Amino acid sequence: MRFENDLEAEFYERSKKNAETTGYKLNTDWDVITTAVKGICNNKKEFGEWYCFCQKRTGDKEQDKKIICPCAARTRDVEMRGSCKCGLYIK
Repeated sequence: MRFENDLEAEFYERSKKNAETTGYKLNTDWDVITTAVKGICNNKKEFGEWYCFCQKRTGDKEQDKKIICPCAARTRDVEMRGSCKCGLYIK
């Protein structure tokens, strides 16, 4: 698996490690993974944090902490739907 830049590769490895330590998996669909990684990395470059691209930023840093990947809704979404909203993490 290859990414366009080091930031994307770093985030992918970070997400993979997080999934392993929390009992989740990364999606098996490479297109879903690359879409999520690219979107989140774009937010990191633009806003300085790993904000989920599928969540709307408020501009309030304190409130927006909830949408730093893995976001606060991940556990609920994975348990209820089988994946988080952007599809990066699955059961």
